Amino acid sequence: NEAGFDVTPVEMDLSSRSSIKALIAGGKVGEIKMLVNAAGVSPSQAPIEAILKVYLYGTAVLLEKVGRAIAPGGVGVTISSQSCWRMPALTAEQGEKLATTPTEELLSLDLQPETIRDTLHAYQMAKRCNEKRITAQAVEWGERGARLND
Repeated sequence: NEAGFDVTPVEMDLSSRSSIKALIAGGKVGEIKMLVNAAGVSPSQAPIEAILKVYLYGTAVLLEKVGRAIAPGGVGVTISSQSCWRMPALTAEQGEKLATTPTEELLSLDLQPETIRDTLHAYQMAKRCNEKRITAQAVEWGERGARLND
């Protein structure tokens, strides 16, 4: 605001679909022209389940919901991480699943604690999913005349 922009910082629980929906539907933010998603949890402090719920599920829900409400000419950015590229390459099928699985099914993919080795692996996989989801969602945002980047 001090730099001359009209900004409304908000708090919500990124791991909760109802919190995300309430924020958007509640009119607290007005017309959405810009989105900066910098929410997160630390892989050195959070359990695997929280990392997946925030980065994998929550980011997918946020992109979907804001994508349906963003103003024409709007822009969104989700802060990514180079860490997603520090794991082995995914197969084309894995990448497709991360990009297109309905959000409510994302946490049911073969990404559960027994298949995720540790919190860093959970973080890397979730960030890779973000990269895939952003690529897929950018098309839908574009249909509204908005841009989405990571």
